[in-house]
Amino acid sequence: MPAPPLADIAAALRRERERAGLTRADLAHRAGLAESVLARFESADGDPSVGSLWALADALGIPIARLFEGQPREVRMIPAGEGPRIRSEHADFEGALLSAGSAEVRRDIYLIRLEPGAVGNAEAHTPRSVEHIVVATGRLRVGPESELVELGPGDYAAFPADTPHRYEALARNTMAVLVLEHP
Repeated sequence: MPAPPLADIAAALRRERERAGLTRADLAHRAGLAESVLARFESADGDPSVGSLWALADALGIPIARLFEGQPREVRMIPAGEGPRIRSEHADFEGALLSAGSAEVRRDIYLIRLEPGAVGNAEAHTPRSVEHIVVATGRLRVGPESELVELGPGDYAAFPADTPHRYEALARNTMAVLVLEHP
C-alpha cells in the first residue's frame, strides 16, 4: 500500500501547527528546518523524509502517526492489509497505522468474544467518545444503526460511541480487540 497522499500529510501539518498556536517560522525553527521547506510540505509541494516528519512531530509534541491520518469521517473502516504504512529505515519492520493517539483522551482496551444470535445494543457513551475495533477471528457487524459496517479478520473500523451503536456476530467464535477512546 502506498504512503498516504501528500495532501493528507500537508493538511495534518497545518492542522497540528495551528492547533499548537505556532507560526510556520516558529515550527520550522523548533524542528531545525528552513521555513521555506515547511511551507512546501504544508502546500503538498515537497516530499518530506521520515526524518523531517519525526522532527516536525517532535516539535509539535505529537506522535508522528498523527501526520499520516487524514481528516476523520464519522465512521472509518480499513480492510485487512490496507491503511497507511510506516516503514523503518533501519530494520525489517512495517506497521499499518489504524489510529493515532491523542493527549486529550484516554483509551480502554478490551478483548471481546461474541456469538451469533443476539445483537448487542450499546447506549451512547460520554460525549466525543470513539470506539475502535479490529476483528481477530470471525465476522462482525458493528457501528451506529445508521452506518453499520461488516468486518472480517484483520479489518478495522472506528465510529462515534456517543450515539447508540451495536455489535452483532455473523460467525461463531468471533473475537475482536475493542478500544474505547474517551475524554
